[in-house]
Amino acid sequence: MGGRKTQQEFELNDDHVAWLQKMTEKYGLFDEDKALRVVLDYVMEETEQSTVFENIRCNHCGDTSNQD
Repeated sequence: MGGRKTQQEFELNDDHVAWLQKMTEKYGLFDEDKALRVVLDYVMEETEQSTVFENIRCNHCGDTSNQD
């Protein structure tokens, strides 16, 4: 369904995966892949890119930049 999809591989932290699993179950989505696509679609259409990428909010890296 939806647009054309390609197989990709990404590294995620355990808490990211757990959150995607929780959202998948909570909203009755097909799988975690769909949950991630929903998040990406929202961010791409509803938010300013600078809000997403210029503010440091990494829960895993403290005050370092968002480079990892």
